[in-house]
Amino acid sequence: MEWELAISHTAALSMWAAGVVVVAVLLGAFFWGQRVRARESRPPRVEEQPKRPYEGPVREEREYREPDEVPRDGGRLLPHELKEGYGQSSTHRCASQDPADHRKGDGGSFGSGGLGS
Repeated sequence: MEWELAISHTAALSMWAAGVVVVAVLLGAFFWGQRVRARESRPPRVEEQPKRPYEGPVREEREYREPDEVPRDGGRLLPHELKEGYGQSSTHRCASQDPADHRKGDGGSFGSGGLGS
């Protein structure tokens, strides 16, 4: 019976010690984070924030683009061999920049308005 009591006393003592270690680690992390934050530059004030140009936002350029043709020589084209590289397909400017030419609605996907035949 005394031996069981010694085990429970040892277990309780080790749990208490583990709790103290966890609290010490959390306090250390908090104070370390405060030191790191103190070394960082302060956030900019309102008057230091970037402002929109007086003449308005930077103008946006819109153009219609179409994909470049893939070579049809029967060989296999790997992603790194594309013109743009990194798996991006390259595009070029469309000959017609008229929006009416690009709103034909014959995409063929569901809900495109076609007859589906």
